[in-house]
Amino acid sequence: MDVSKTKSSFYRRLYVAYLIDSGLASSVPALTEITGMPRRTAQDTIAALADLDVVCEFEQEDGARNHAGRYCIREWGAIDPRWIEQHLRQIKAVLGYP
Repeated sequence: MDVSKTKSSFYRRLYVAYLIDSGLASSVPALTEITGMPRRTAQDTIAALADLDVVCEFEQEDGARNHAGRYCIREWGAIDPRWIEQHLRQIKAVLGYP
């Protein structure tokens, strides 16, 4: 299946936002474990969520150091998270994720 870089990038952002919002993966190590994507790709994808007006913020754990905490989605912008859930199989297939 031939997929454009634009589509795969968009789907990657949707999938990462979904994983964060659902609590399945709310940290970079958890994202890399679930998806197999490199750490840098996970970090870049989280940063790129703002381009879609998806507000993703890092919550530091109380009293923790060394950036211990988790990411959470505060706003979805124009994205409908229900669409992501309904198309999860397709998104994962396009990205080649398990």
